[in-house]
Amino acid sequence: MEKPSIAASGLLARGHFFVHVSAFVDEPADVGEGSRIWHFCHVMAGARVGRRCVLGQNVFVAGGVAIGDDVRIQNNVSLYEGTIVEDAVFLGPSCVLTNVTNPRAEFSRRGAFERTLIRRGATVGANATIVCGVTVGRYAFVGAGAVVTRDVPDYALMTGVPARRVGWMSRHGQKLPRPDAEGIMTCPESGLRYRLEAGRVRCLDIDEEAPVAADERGAGMPYLGRGEGAR
Repeated sequence: MEKPSIAASGLLARGHFFVHVSAFVDEPADVGEGSRIWHFCHVMAGARVGRRCVLGQNVFVAGGVAIGDDVRIQNNVSLYEGTIVEDAVFLGPSCVLTNVTNPRAEFSRRGAFERTLIRRGATVGANATIVCGVTVGRYAFVGAGAVVTRDVPDYALMTGVPARRVGWMSRHGQKLPRPDAEGIMTCPESGLRYRLEAGRVRCLDIDEEAPVAADERGAGMPYLGRGEGAR
């Protein structure tokens, strides 16, 4: 059976990006080339969505939100003013990002919105909550249902309520093993080497800001880290 065309799916071209007929993109919003905005989304005026992004069903993006390139936002996610999402971030279904620590219906907190920063390559799992005012580090991985209440280091694997670090993840989304005799943790999928120094994990083979090479962006391997990993 042939795959339905973009037009048949209800996704219509609007200049250099695509918007489903049920979605609203207010003017002026800045949406990058090749991005796709699906059913019932609302992108407000003043929002920025980068290139090649995918906004799944029922995503809300408030004015003042900045989303980088190659970001994937799954269904039922709301991004409120004060949120910054860097390149290649994955936001899982129904995850929650807030922008006020102490909301009250009777008091306006519009002058007290807090910044939440999701750094390059990070993953936020389904139904996880990111309490406002924190930074989720580069390539960090927040597990499904976790509640993040403080800053998350680069490459950290966070689970639980409140979230605690239970290991380290490679940029390919695999749990890193315990360090070898030289202090090296090697990704079981890519072979890239990582080292923990002064409480921070760094990749030894590729710059953290460099994108994955085009020939490596395939389906990848299934998750291999269900055993014991680095602590």
